Amino acid sequence: MINEILKFNKEFVENKGYVKYITNKFPDKKVAIVSCMDTRLTELLPMALGIKNGDAKIIKNAGGVISHPFGSAMRSLLIGIYELDVKEILVIGHTDCGARHTDSKKIIEKMKQRGIEQKNIDLVKYYGIDFDSWLGGFKDLDLSIKNSVELIRNHPFVPEEIMIYGLVIDSVTGELRKVI
Repeated sequence: MINEILKFNKEFVENKGYVKYITNKFPDKKVAIVSCMDTRLTELLPMALGIKNGDAKIIKNAGGVISHPFGSAMRSLLIGIYELDVKEILVIGHTDCGARHTDSKKIIEKMKQRGIEQKNIDLVKYYGIDFDSWLGGFKDLDLSIKNSVELIRNHPFVPEEIMIYGLVIDSVTGELRKVI
């Protein structure tokens, strides 16, 4: 795959395919979006929201979840707020999310099958990582979105004037539904 990517990239640059994407680092619509890494959303999400290159900061992870107040997703939001003038945050979950039913015990078994030793798993547990909450999924999509929104709203470093919303996007049609 990497060879295909590099070949395509060479042609892309030579043909100046990048020209229509030139923008700066500041989001024109002053919005940051936290969403899932699901491949169905790669093009659907921006199109369904009317967002083009340069309009928003898009932060993607499994489930579109803010799982820790000082994790990488929250860090990205804070940098967006203080360095890139983000004024609104959208947490957007989606229908038929694969992360929703993730089973941490099954993932641990898959790790072991691929050569990860039990001592490494034990070490992570020793440092206080709860595998069920870290690797596990969520049962209720709306509740997961509400929890992420509340974590952001109540974060000690998020100013009160930042507007934070939670939505669900239909992963087939792109239809949005406001949760919070």
